[in-house]
Amino acid sequence: MNDRSKRGGERREPSFERARDDYERDDGDLRLSAEDRPYRGGRNPVAPRQQPRRQQNERSNKGGRKPRRKRGSFLGRIFYWGVVMGLWAVLAVGGLVAYHAAQLPPIDQLTVPKRPPNIAILAADGTLLANRGETGGRTITIGEVPPYLPKAFVAIEDRRFYEHFGIDPIGLGRAIVNNLSKRGGVQGGSTLTQQLAKNLFLTQERTAARKIQEAILSLWLERTYTKDQILELYLNRVYFGSGAYGVEAAAQRYFNKSARSVSVAEAAMLAGLVQAPSRLAPNRNPDAAEKRAQLVISAMAEQGLISQATAKTALGAPAEVPERVGAGSVNYAADYVMDVLDDFIGAIEGDVTVLTTIDTRLQSSAENILVEALSAQGAKLNASQGAVVSLAPDGAIRALIGGRDYTKSQFNRATAAHRQPGSSFKPFVYLTALEKGMTPDTIRDDSPVSIKGWEPENYSRSFRGPVTLQTAFAHSLNTVVARLIQEVTPREVVRTAQRLGINSSLQANPSLSLGTSEVTPLEMTAAYASFANGGQSVLPYVIREVKSTSGKVVYARKANNFGPVIQPQTLSMMNSMFHAVMTGGTGSKVNIPGWEVGGKSGTTQDYRDAWFIGFTGRLVTAVWVGNDDNSTMKRVTGAGLPAEIWGKYMKAAHAGQQPIQLPGGLWQSAPKSIFDGGEPVAGVAPSPRTQPAASSDRAWVPPAPQEKNFLERLFGG
Repeated sequence: MNDRSKRGGERREPSFERARDDYERDDGDLRLSAEDRPYRGGRNPVAPRQQPRRQQNERSNKGGRKPRRKRGSFLGRIFYWGVVMGLWAVLAVGGLVAYHAAQLPPIDQLTVPKRPPNIAILAADGTLLANRGETGGRTITIGEVPPYLPKAFVAIEDRRFYEHFGIDPIGLGRAIVNNLSKRGGVQGGSTLTQQLAKNLFLTQERTAARKIQEAILSLWLERTYTKDQILELYLNRVYFGSGAYGVEAAAQRYFNKSARSVSVAEAAMLAGLVQAPSRLAPNRNPDAAEKRAQLVISAMAEQGLISQATAKTALGAPAEVPERVGAGSVNYAADYVMDVLDDFIGAIEGDVTVLTTIDTRLQSSAENILVEALSAQGAKLNASQGAVVSLAPDGAIRALIGGRDYTKSQFNRATAAHRQPGSSFKPFVYLTALEKGMTPDTIRDDSPVSIKGWEPENYSRSFRGPVTLQTAFAHSLNTVVARLIQEVTPREVVRTAQRLGINSSLQANPSLSLGTSEVTPLEMTAAYASFANGGQSVLPYVIREVKSTSGKVVYARKANNFGPVIQPQTLSMMNSMFHAVMTGGTGSKVNIPGWEVGGKSGTTQDYRDAWFIGFTGRLVTAVWVGNDDNSTMKRVTGAGLPAEIWGKYMKAAHAGQQPIQLPGGLWQSAPKSIFDGGEPVAGVAPSPRTQPAASSDRAWVPPAPQEKNFLERLFGG
C-alpha cells in the first residue's frame, strides 16, 4: 500500500492560507474555488471542507473588517426596537388620552353650556343705557356683524381655521418654530376651536391634562357644529376684559356702539385684544392696543381677507376709544331696574331687553347739575353727596341719580339711603289737619311751645304770633306744626303718610312733625306726586316692557288706577300752600315763571340733611344733599344748595314746554268775615256753616279749645 493509499482513510485538513487568499481577493468577497462549488452530479466530495473554511473566516475577521452582513443586522435591530418603542408610546399616549377622556362627561351627553343671560336696559327712547348680567352684552349672530369682524379673529388667532379638524398640527409646528427662533413674539398653537373648548368646559390652568381634554373636546366640537357655528360661539364667549364677555359687550364697552357698527380698525383692535385682555385693553394701554391692531390688519391683508386699499385706510385711521363723560349715573337707574326686575318676570333664562321710563335728556341734565354744584360748593359747605329723583305725575321714573359718581360709589342714595326729611315731611301733618276740617286760613299761634320737655324752635329763632296755616307752611314755622300734630295726633299723621306711599317705619311721636323719622328720596318723591296728579295714589315704576331676543313680550305694564288718596277740595288747599312756598316762601328764589309750581324745603338738626321737593303738572322732583357718614354740613339748608340744584334742573326740564296748571287748581280764600266763612282773626276758627269739608264722609271738627274760649269772650258766651 503506497503512501497515498495509506493516507486514504485520513481526513484532509483545509488550507487556511488558501482560504485567506480567496477572501481577500475581490475586496474581501468570499469566492468559492472550483472544489468548493456545488457538484452537479450530486453531493460534492469536497463539501466537508466548506464548514471549516467559514469558521476560519469568522476567526480571521475578529481582528479586522466586519462583513456587511453584520452591519445590516445592527441597523435592523435599531429599526426593530424603534418600532417596539413606538408601539409602546402609542399605547401609553392612548392610555393617557383614555384616562383623561374618562374624566369628562360622556360624549353622547355633552352639550354646550348655556351662555349666562344678558339684560339690555334701554331708555324710554330705545337707546341703550346699560347691560347687566355676567356677560355684559347680548348674544349676536355672525349674520348681524360686518364680514370683516369674524375674519379679523381668524386672521390673527387661527389662519387655518377653515382647513383643520379642530387641532392644527401645521399651526402648532409653526408656532414652535417661531417661538424657538424668537420671531414674531411668543405664539400659541391653540386653534379657535381649542380656545372655545377651554372657555366652554375647562379651567384656565396650564397643565398637560387640560391640553389633552381640550384636544378631545375640540374634536367633539368640530364633529358636532359647523365652522361658522363654532366661530359664532367663540365670538359670543371669549373674554375681552373689563367684565365684557363676547364681541357685542366689548364693542359697547370700548367704543360705545354695537358690534354691528364697528369699523375695520375697531374690529382689528377687538380681535387683537383677546390675546391679553388686561395688557391690551384700549382704555388702559392704547399704544399697545393700536400696535396689536396694526398687526391684525396686516395679517388680514396678507391672507386676502381685506383688500390692500382697505388695510391702508384702516391703518391710516386707527380706532379710538371715546372718552367717557359724566359720572355714570345711568348705572344707578340700571341697578334699580335689576332690583325690581325679578318681581315682574322671575328667573331669567335667556337674553332680554328691558324698556324703561328713563329720559336720557333729563337723566344727563340732573347728573350734570348735581355734579357741578357739588364740585363748586361741596368742599366749602362740607357737602360730599347728593341724590336726585324725578318722576312723571303718574309715578314713571324719568331721572334717578343715586350719588355724585357711580365709579367711586355704587350705593344708590336715591332708593336705599334712609335720611331724615326735616321740614319736607310737614305736608303730611298739614294734610291731616286739613282733612280734620282746617283750611289754609286757619290761624295758629307762632310762639314758644313745650311738649313733654320737647321745645322746638323756628330756624330764625324768632316768633310771629298768630299766623295762618298757609303762612306757617310757606315759612316753615316749627312751633305751629308742633301744635298741629298734637291736635291731629301723631298716629293720624303716620296713617296719612303711609296712605300717600311712605313705606319706611315712622315713629308716632310729636317730633315726627319735623321729619325725624328716616325715609328715602324715592318714597318722598312718590308721595309728593299725589299732589301733582289730582290726588291719585302713586306707585313709582321704571319698567315699561320686557322682551326676549326673539321679540316675545315677557312683561308689559298695564295702566294701574289705585284710586284717590286726597280729596279734591283738600288737594286744592294743599296746593295753594305749596304754591305760596314758591311765590313768597323758602322756594321763591327757584320758582318757574309761567307755571303753577308747588314745593317744600327741609333741613334737619345740625344740618345733616337738606332737601327740596317740588312739582308742576308735568314733573315731580326731589333733591337731597348730605354726607354718607351723617356728618354736619356748614349751615346748608333745603332752601340753599338743594333748592338751587332743583331750580336749575326743573327750569331746564320745562324749557320749551307749554305751561299747565296743577290738577284741581289752587284754593282761594273766601271773603274775610268771621260770619260768612272768610279768613278768621287770630285764634278764631272758620264758621261751621261755611267750613269746607275735606271729604264727603268726613264731619266738621269743632274748634280747638283756645278758639272756643275766644268766641265765648267775643260774643259774651
